[in-house]
Amino acid sequence: MSSVLEQRAAPAAAGPRPALPRRRTRVLALPEARWALGALVLFLLALPPYLLGSPAWLWGTLFAATYITGGWEPGWEGLKALRDRTLDVDLLMVVAALGAAAIGQVLDGALLIVIFATSGALEALATARTADSVRGLLDLAPSTANRLLPDGTEESVDAERLVVGDTFLVRPGERVGADGLVLHGASDVDQATITGEPLPVAKQVGDEVFAGTVNGTGVLRVRVARDPADSVIARIVRMVEEASETKAPTQLFIEKIEQRYSVGMVVATLAVFALPLIFGDALQSALLRAMTFMIVASPCAVVLSTMPPLLSAIANAGRHGALAKSAVVMERLGQVDAVAFDKTGTLTEGTPHVTEIRPLPDSGLDQDSLLGLAAAAEHPSEHPLARAVVDAARERGLALADADDFISTPGQGVTATVSGHSIQVGSPACMLPGAGHEKVVAELEDAGRTAVAVLRDGVLVGLLGIADRLRPEAAATLTALTRLTGRTPVLVTGDNKCAAQHLAAEVGITEVRAGLLPQDKVTAVQGWQAEGRRVLVVGDGVNDAPALVAAHCGIAMGKAGSDLALETADAVVVRDELSVIPAVLSLSRAARRLVVQNLVIAGAFITVLVAWDLIGTLPLPLGVAGHEGSTIIVGLNGLRLLRESAWPRPTNGTT
Repeated sequence: MSSVLEQRAAPAAAGPRPALPRRRTRVLALPEARWALGALVLFLLALPPYLLGSPAWLWGTLFAATYITGGWEPGWEGLKALRDRTLDVDLLMVVAALGAAAIGQVLDGALLIVIFATSGALEALATARTADSVRGLLDLAPSTANRLLPDGTEESVDAERLVVGDTFLVRPGERVGADGLVLHGASDVDQATITGEPLPVAKQVGDEVFAGTVNGTGVLRVRVARDPADSVIARIVRMVEEASETKAPTQLFIEKIEQRYSVGMVVATLAVFALPLIFGDALQSALLRAMTFMIVASPCAVVLSTMPPLLSAIANAGRHGALAKSAVVMERLGQVDAVAFDKTGTLTEGTPHVTEIRPLPDSGLDQDSLLGLAAAAEHPSEHPLARAVVDAARERGLALADADDFISTPGQGVTATVSGHSIQVGSPACMLPGAGHEKVVAELEDAGRTAVAVLRDGVLVGLLGIADRLRPEAAATLTALTRLTGRTPVLVTGDNKCAAQHLAAEVGITEVRAGLLPQDKVTAVQGWQAEGRRVLVVGDGVNDAPALVAAHCGIAMGKAGSDLALETADAVVVRDELSVIPAVLSLSRAARRLVVQNLVIAGAFITVLVAWDLIGTLPLPLGVAGHEGSTIIVGLNGLRLLRESAWPRPTNGTT
């Protein structure tokens, strides 16, 4: 049976791995985006006639259409919130825009509507894209599986129809259909999506395999151990969805006080209008005073105290390769006081490299000769370790001899005839049982390397050490983050404990959590946050996504990051430059300081103008000028973060 299966499997192994379909909501499929686009188009059509002095009916009609198109939805939502006795910011912005139009500031009101509608569309798009990625994660698990029947025949069934106890077949290059235990066969399985391990893991009889992981060159018969709805990949989907739903709604600092301030302003405006009438003031005079009061007390400058610094920080960070997805994210980054890093693809490059070449003294080989033999034998193989060996030989400019009689044995290694010699390259445990070379193998493995034995005609001639390479700026980045947060970052990884501890020792990390599944990472993050920490998680894989969502902030690596990690993270490091992370945290803290400065400036203007209006008689044009002047001042102050000099520069390994 197995020989027939292997013959049938060969074509599948030779072909390229099929690409996963990508689910992606189109921008204009969202009603918020369509209304925002309509409002923007109408505003741009109205602007030239207004500025050129065309008839009022022309630009007035277009501006009115802008107000309706961009403002009806937030206005309606605000009215529904008002019915629940909540004064929604959406309604206040619409009222503010209408108030501006009522006193002749039609252009300002229309611009406010367009900005607000665009902001709502971007928020809806971000939410939809995150949902797309969560749903797309289900594509990792195959839709069908080859179930084996008691009589030895097989049938193709929907993977979701597999039940505990069923046996199914996994051919080379296929994805595993369900979580289960290997009954027969051996292979190397790429389970990076689940554990984040950089290298395929050898699987033999009795080993556990996970749904959605990719089989290597062997054929496996697997017994289903979990219902597909309870597989690890399905649990990742549920954890991301639940974390997204239960994570407290995020607000900018100013939004936390805006609700009460706005209610107070509305009540005070009504009082300023009504009280003079009660004491005999004329209607026009009372209305003018109330309108002036509403203008000078309106929170426009207060709102702008927050947005320009944060948006400027977002733009500056974007120029340097860090994309923060919103102003809320930029503000929250400055609050971080603890950092947790994934290992593979985050602190490391995520690709194995040959780091050590050890020819035995009596082999008659130097490093280049040993590497050349191993690379020649490994050249036909598609295994990641084989590619690492071949790449190392090419980097040294070595000419590779032809390999004949190539045989690959899953979980063990390869055998080939090179220059008349039988060359074996593979696992020391399988190729050197009791050969007396345990010490040198242990030295490599204790140093966090994967040991690879090279045999010539059945005799060991040397060992190769292969490891995932640490990013050059990792140590300096961790030092900078330690200085910023007051705590040494933590390593959280699904990789084995030995490799994790070795890497941690290289970069100065003292706390290591290794061998973690996605739910374990979430538990660790939640535990730290229960202690009062505001945790930043930095990762790149599907297995990091639940922790990225559960954390106070999540940052994904842009080049190597999975779609799910990129969509669920709050920010993305585009060029995978770790040094950007402490820099963007410092920039966020600078933005928060500017916000405080702006709030003081705006508060001072409002206090003076309101006192003038209540105690004396503040002319409406002067009130508008003072209000607009304070808005301009805080806006320009926030724009200082756009300067190149505002970006924190590394100094002696720190920022």
